[in-house]
Amino acid sequence: MPEMNVALIGCRFMGKAHSNAWTQVRHFFDTGIAPVLKVACDIHAEPLEQLRPRWGWREAESDWREVVRRPDIHIVDIAVPTHLHHEIAVEAARAGKHIFCEKPPALNYAQARQMYEAARAAGVVHYLNHNYRRCPAVSLARQFIEEGKLGRIYHWRSAYLQSWIMDPSFPLTWQLRQETAGSGPHADLNSHLVDLARFLVGEIASVTAMTANFIVERPLPDDASSGAFQAGRKTGGKGKVTVEDAAFVLAEFQNGALGSFETSRFAAGRKNYNCFEIYGERGALAFNLERMNELGYFSAEDQAHAQGFRTILVTEESHPYVSRWWPPGHILGWEESHIHQVADFLMAIEQDKPCNPDFSVGVQNQAVLEALSQSAASGQWVKVAV
Repeated sequence: MPEMNVALIGCRFMGKAHSNAWTQVRHFFDTGIAPVLKVACDIHAEPLEQLRPRWGWREAESDWREVVRRPDIHIVDIAVPTHLHHEIAVEAARAGKHIFCEKPPALNYAQARQMYEAARAAGVVHYLNHNYRRCPAVSLARQFIEEGKLGRIYHWRSAYLQSWIMDPSFPLTWQLRQETAGSGPHADLNSHLVDLARFLVGEIASVTAMTANFIVERPLPDDASSGAFQAGRKTGGKGKVTVEDAAFVLAEFQNGALGSFETSRFAAGRKNYNCFEIYGERGALAFNLERMNELGYFSAEDQAHAQGFRTILVTEESHPYVSRWWPPGHILGWEESHIHQVADFLMAIEQDKPCNPDFSVGVQNQAVLEALSQSAASGQWVKVAV
């Protein structure tokens, strides 16, 4: 069986999730390519030293440029803060590497477009990590929609709510600075919701948005390795938060459906509450990541005395991806969605075909996100233009 050497760029939270996926994928999926955990790379020694031996990466490196130029590296996995995606992806594409990249693709539309064009010109497989598409319940929702179970879709309603920065003493990490994150929950969380909405309902035609910032200054991190700022940027005990804390959106889809998107990092009691509801002429669907093995389904075609939402436990062998795992009723977790995407990515390389969502999807998602930012600044409806 052919092997492909993987280089992981970024060894913190997502680096750990990706390491698990590369390690586990061949245990459950019959990919024709065996990934080799060749090099783990991070500019900070502590996360690199913690991750590399634990997950079995064979080598450690601190310079990503050296890594992507190596002829023995076949796949570059980008798991660093958003502002670094563009440069690494473009260089990796030019070096002929297949690319597995965290979302959102970049800080802006122009960067996302350049990433796509570089990957397309190089003829490499490129993938953007919207892992929620690969939750079995979400894949089943897509199947139901394609089968016409909802008929014409009228409404998309979604929310992605967290609470991890409500404490005013939480430090000014990279996620809270525009130059490193692009925006706050708008880029981090709405990027997921926009992708799911486009995946399940269709293209978004126009949007209006409002944002709010609840804590405008935060303590600077004691440890510069947090990536919250570049060397020389410390100016005192506190720094300015330059992204929003919450973003609320209304949207009109090209097919006439209406949509809403709520994202916030100030939703007390919500840890990772990613949910959507879809309402159509023949039925409805509902999903909540915190109950990720369940899909709510309502059929308007049931007899009136038996109508109501039913909860489908998405653990049958006939459900997407599930046949590779456990007997019915044995639930899957968040980490399995990453294993599913790695499996699809490797099979796309083997079969020389695209792996969606790829960078072209990232460009389209970024166009929606930028329209939202323009609307929040102007207070007007904005058409989405790709």
